[in-house]
Amino acid sequence: MRIGGLQKLTLLDFPEHVACTVFTLGCNFRCPYCHNSSLVIPGREHVEGEITEEEFFKFLGKRKGLLDGVAITGGEPLIHPDIKDFIRKIREAGYLVKLDTNGALPGRLKEILDEGLLDFVAMDIKSSMEGYGAVCGLADPPVAKLMESISILRNSGIKHEFRTTVIEEVHDEEIMRKIGELIEGADRYFLQQFEDSGELIEEGRYTSPSMEKMEKLLSIVRDKVPNAQIRGIEE
Repeated sequence: MRIGGLQKLTLLDFPEHVACTVFTLGCNFRCPYCHNSSLVIPGREHVEGEITEEEFFKFLGKRKGLLDGVAITGGEPLIHPDIKDFIRKIREAGYLVKLDTNGALPGRLKEILDEGLLDFVAMDIKSSMEGYGAVCGLADPPVAKLMESISILRNSGIKHEFRTTVIEEVHDEEIMRKIGELIEGADRYFLQQFEDSGELIEEGRYTSPSMEKMEKLLSIVRDKVPNAQIRGIEE
């Protein structure tokens, strides 16, 4: 597994657990507003912050009793053929596992879920299905696979959440209405306010929406997803 970075402590990435976050290299999307472009763009022999798998597991060995779990994010972790073995090794080390995914690989997601290797999954819902091409950077977005992943998670019996990073130039009331219909009744759905990390794939195109707009879009989504929240704002 190529690991592009490690956040040694997080109280946010794995709900209800003290965890670390590991960033895998590579992605099958090219979202122009991606804030982790160094993890996504291929062909780089070395990425700043990259560590070996051996170094990562040595770190876990030293954090026994201090951390509950590991949040695996990217890039897109499921593109890696050895992701299941990687997760299994983390569990064998005594840790819970949370996976972040874009949902484009439902077969691999289901296989890992069916083996009971995950404790929590977060899936990005980037736009309405009609608008996915504009936000995922692909001319032919895998819409059917995204919808399959949504269904798999909703019927998985494990804790999961859906989330949308809201961008001023991308998300409007109609898109959010369609997302609400897509995940109607979901237990956990979060709107996240886009922030420019300074490392976007396409710089200068996107800005953060106002909190007033975030609240407006939240009210629209709640027509179908009453439990929806703006991440970072508890009610």
